[in-house]
Amino acid sequence: MLDIQFIRDNPEKVKEGVSAKQLDPKLVDKVLKLYDIWTDKLQLYEKLRQERRTIAKNSKGFSEEGKKIKKTLVKAEQELHNAHDEYKKVLYQIPNLPDEKVPVGKDDSENEVLKDRTWGKKPKFGFKPKDHLELGEALDIIDVKRAAKVSGTRFGYLNGGAVSLEFALVNFAMETLAKEGFLPIIPPVLIKKESMSGMGYLEHGGEEDMYVLEKDNLVLVGTAEQSIGPMHKDEVLSAKELPKRYVGFSTSFRREAGSYGKDTRGIMRLHQFDKVEMFSFTKPENSKKEHEYLLGLEEKLFKGLEIPYQVVQMCTGDLGATATNKIDLEAWMPGQGKYREVTSTSNTTDFQARRLNIKYRDPGVPEVIGGGVIGVPPSNRYVHTLNGTAFAIGRTIIAIM
Repeated sequence: MLDIQFIRDNPEKVKEGVSAKQLDPKLVDKVLKLYDIWTDKLQLYEKLRQERRTIAKNSKGFSEEGKKIKKTLVKAEQELHNAHDEYKKVLYQIPNLPDEKVPVGKDDSENEVLKDRTWGKKPKFGFKPKDHLELGEALDIIDVKRAAKVSGTRFGYLNGGAVSLEFALVNFAMETLAKEGFLPIIPPVLIKKESMSGMGYLEHGGEEDMYVLEKDNLVLVGTAEQSIGPMHKDEVLSAKELPKRYVGFSTSFRREAGSYGKDTRGIMRLHQFDKVEMFSFTKPENSKKEHEYLLGLEEKLFKGLEIPYQVVQMCTGDLGATATNKIDLEAWMPGQGKYREVTSTSNTTDFQARRLNIKYRDPGVPEVIGGGVIGVPPSNRYVHTLNGTAFAIGRTIIAIM
């Protein structure tokens, strides 16, 4: 979430950013109004508490006046909680603001291919290439027909060589990133709804694309990022620990709401798929550099596979609620005759950290005054969080095939 003081000090700037993400700028006016209502009720509540303490002190025990103000206080407390809930509900709907370098655009049709970041030569064939499903069925390594019989549409079995290929990709990513200092991790795939809310993915229809187990208050993750981020909820990290980097492997689940009729063939867009994901906790001043670092690692992995790719800068309308900047890698897929997204890396600044209350202890910066060195007192600051796909296994297998 955004800092409410920042919103109060810069309402027009926030409205501009909200509009650029194709959301209603009236959210800003609404949250400011609700904030004022909440703070007014907070002041009233504190005033009533003080009056109650004074009455209790003066009456030295039970009094009709004390009984009356207690009843008023109970009502004021409930109104205070309701006002805070309403304020927080709208505050959570305000997205992270786009970075100033991100191009303004309505949707993915206005994303920009970075010409200087295209790599590899697209292969040329003297025949029409088969798509991955034709190849997969001919080799008996992909079976979507039996998966449909067992689970329904948008599921698939990987068999034989495809299984070996998946584990080879996972090992390649894990070994490469472990050498870079990432801690390998296998996180839970079921997380509390509060944890998913903390990551910022429930608002603006996000919950519609998730498998939610209401009975257990749990959600199936759509990427390992969603269970790695909340690991350090309510913690204060040491500045020396940062950047703190993880690489997680998990099965991921998405309902694919709103994608009816898109990529229904084969294993391109499934409800269940495996993924290797990078996640970083950094100091605020280093997050842009870390974002470029994650992108470079994605490029390194696909260069290692010798798969041609292009780098695509997302426009404001395709960033999503949490990201201030997002960049995709699209791999060349001969069977489709075009580049398709295989990785994505996002800088979410302190947007998730504020919701999850993840900070680090800044030791302060020494200052020299009059020939002597004095220390600036340490303070706790919110970390910045970033994520990046190493391999979305299914799509990477398609690109290899």
